[in-house]
Amino acid sequence: MTWLIVGLGNPGPAYAATRHNVGYFVTDELSTRVGGSFALHKATKAEAVSGRLVREPVVLGRSRGYMNESGGPVAALMKYYSVQPENLIVIHDELDIPVGSLRLKMGGGDNGHNGLKSIRQAIGTGDFYRVRVGIGRPPGRQEVHDFVLKPFTKNERTEIDIIVQEAADAIESLIEHGLERTQGSFNR
Repeated sequence: MTWLIVGLGNPGPAYAATRHNVGYFVTDELSTRVGGSFALHKATKAEAVSGRLVREPVVLGRSRGYMNESGGPVAALMKYYSVQPENLIVIHDELDIPVGSLRLKMGGGDNGHNGLKSIRQAIGTGDFYRVRVGIGRPPGRQEVHDFVLKPFTKNERTEIDIIVQEAADAIESLIEHGLERTQGSFNR
C-alpha cells in the first residue's frame, strides 16, 4: 500500500518563500527524510520522489502548475501509483489557523482553498487526509490573495521552520499510528 503525500504550492523562485508554499516546505523536509530529490515525473505535470517513511512506501509529489491547477497532477499521480483517496495526504496552508499551529483531519470542504477545490474536482471526492499548516489571517484590510503570496516575516519564519519539522513528524505518525492518535499528539 503506497501513500501519496502532496505538498501544495506554486512553482518557481517568485513564490518559493511565500505563505502559500508551506506544503512545498514540508515535502522538502520529507524528501530529505526519504533520501531523495524531486524530479519531473514522466507521466504527469508534477515532480515526485519515491522512498520510505516509517518503513512504508511513499511517493512525495507536487504540481508543476499553479495552486488552482493542482488537481490534474494529483489525479495523474494517484492513477500512476494506484493510490486510493484514503492513502492521499495533502499538505496546505490554512488561513484559519494561527502561524506555528498544525491540524490534521480526514475529509471536509475546501474552505475557499483553490488547491483543495481543484483536487476535489479532479479525483471526485474530498475524502483524503489534510495536513493544515497555519499561516494566520491577513492584517487589517489586506487582501487574502496578496497575503498568501507574501513571504513570512522573520519572526514567523522561525515558527514556520519549527512547524515544518512537526508537520513531517505528524505525517510519519499518521502513516504509522493512524489519524486519532496523531491528532491527539499534534493538533493544537
